[in-house]
Amino acid sequence: MANLPNVVILGDYEHALRRYSDWSKVDQLCHIQMYDDPLSNESLYEAIKDADIVILVRDRIPFDAALIARLPKLKLLMFTGKRNSTLDVAALKARNIPIACTPGGPSKDSTTELTWALILGASKHLLRQNQLIHSGEWRDELSVLPILSGERLGLIGLGAIGSAVAKVGIAFGMEVVAWSPNMTTERAAAQQVKSVSLNELLQSSKVVSLHLVAGPSTKGLIGAEQLALMRPDALLVNTARSALIKMDDLETALKLGRPAQAALDVFEIEPLPKEDSLRNHPALLLTPHLGFVAEPIFKVFAQGITDTLEAWLTQQTIPHPFEA
Repeated sequence: MANLPNVVILGDYEHALRRYSDWSKVDQLCHIQMYDDPLSNESLYEAIKDADIVILVRDRIPFDAALIARLPKLKLLMFTGKRNSTLDVAALKARNIPIACTPGGPSKDSTTELTWALILGASKHLLRQNQLIHSGEWRDELSVLPILSGERLGLIGLGAIGSAVAKVGIAFGMEVVAWSPNMTTERAAAQQVKSVSLNELLQSSKVVSLHLVAGPSTKGLIGAEQLALMRPDALLVNTARSALIKMDDLETALKLGRPAQAALDVFEIEPLPKEDSLRNHPALLLTPHLGFVAEPIFKVFAQGITDTLEAWLTQQTIPHPFEA
C-alpha cells in the first residue's frame, strides 16, 4: 500500500465528487487526498508536492509554470470540463506531462437557466419581496415591479449559451439584440435576433447579459465609458467571466446609477473574499459561480475522473486526453 501513487484532487468545494461515481476500484489502486478549501501559494504547494496525479475541479485553482516547475513527481494533470483558463498548458507539455479532462456535461443548459434566474430575481426584486414576508411585512415601493415583455434584451455574445438565453427572451416577448467582435447580420438573424453596435446595445437595452470568452480582445470590454451609456433602469448580468468587466468601474457606475443593478455569478477572486465590498452592495445580486454547478454536470465530472484514474493506473489509454 505504501508504494501506491498519490492522487490529489483540488477544489471539491461541494463535496460532490465522491457522491456521484463509484470509487471502489480507484481506492484500491492509489492514495487519494481531496481538498474542499481554496488553496494558494505555499499551502497549495504543500498539498501537492508529493502528488503523482493532480486533478483540478474546473479552473478554481490556478496552476502556473512556476508551480509546475516545483513538482518533479507529477506524472498526470487532469481537470474537469473541457477548458481551463488558468492552467499553463505549455509548461506541462514542455515536461511531457500528459493532460486529461472530462466531458463538460450540460453546463450550457445550466448556465442559461442561471442567467435567467438572475435576470428574473434582480428585475423582480425577489430577495426584497422574500425579506418582507419573513419580517412580517407585506409590500413596499419595490413591490411595484417592472415587466420584461416589450423591453430590449441585449446579448454580448451569441454562442451556444447566448443563443439559448435569446430564445427565452423571445418567449417572454422581449426584443433581442446582439453584438460580439465577430457578429454578422446573418448570424444574428439565424437566431431571430438583430445585430447592433455595442454602443446601441448598451444605450437601449433594459437587460444586458454577457456571454463571451474572456480573450485578449474582450478582457475589460465593459468599463466606465461603456457603463455610462447604459440606461438608468438597466440590469447588467454576467455569468461568463469576470474579466469581461472592469470591476472597479462597475462599482463606481452603480453608485452613479448607470446601470441601476447588476447580477453576477463570476468574480476576479473566487471564492469572493469575505471583506470584499461587493458582498454588501445594495444594487448587486450575487451567486457563488453556480453556472456549471449542477447535479448532472458533477456526475459527468466524477465519472470522468474515475474512468481516467482507472485507465491511467492500469496502464490503459486515458479516455479524454486534452487537446489544446
